[in-house]
Amino acid sequence: MFAVIKTGGKQYRVAAGDEIRIEKLEGAAGDTLDLGEVLMLGSDAGVTVGSPTVDGAQVIGELLDTNRARKIIVFKKRRRQNYRRTKGHRQWGTVVRIAEIVAPGDKAKTALKSTTAAPKSAETPKAKAAPKAEKAAAPKAAKAAAPKAEKAAAPKAAAADALTELTGVGPALATKLNEAGITTFAQVAAWTDADLDALNETITGLKAKAEKNDWINAAKALAK
Repeated sequence: MFAVIKTGGKQYRVAAGDEIRIEKLEGAAGDTLDLGEVLMLGSDAGVTVGSPTVDGAQVIGELLDTNRARKIIVFKKRRRQNYRRTKGHRQWGTVVRIAEIVAPGDKAKTALKSTTAAPKSAETPKAKAAPKAEKAAAPKAAKAAAPKAEKAAAPKAAAADALTELTGVGPALATKLNEAGITTFAQVAAWTDADLDALNETITGLKAKAEKNDWINAAKALAK
């Protein structure tokens, strides 16, 4: 039996036992995950095509490793402008082994397992141990926390800077930066290469824009 799945915006034809590299998934080695939408199933009995997915079908994979692919070189040149830029990029990806393909109506033999979800289950017994204490403390905590939260929120709102003053930052990009926790010029001025790499995974192309328009030095000047 084979299946066509869609994950990370790409489609893959897989069969049980195959090892494939897909876009990065959250999890640790040894986890068993549902690999997303099943677009088609094929077997000796025939082919089932989804509209757009096959209801009840499932492809389960075992996560083997999460790493970065080999480096690619990105070279840009503008003739007669003395402009040349060379950069490298290594894309994150996940290697999985197809453990099982489950047809509609069948029961999966492989149980889903995720080590990243373990801390949540460990916290639940403590939460259930003292339900009365939590209920009694909830109104008091809510009343005490409300004024503190309002006071704490006020300086943050007042301290937020207009990031659109940076060259190349429009309202849409400023909103994305605010959602990522970047609200002041001081934060931009303190960026490191590691910070830019982390933000670039969330906001595509951010690092290139920041380097091209020299946001760090511009933010230092605006923060004074």
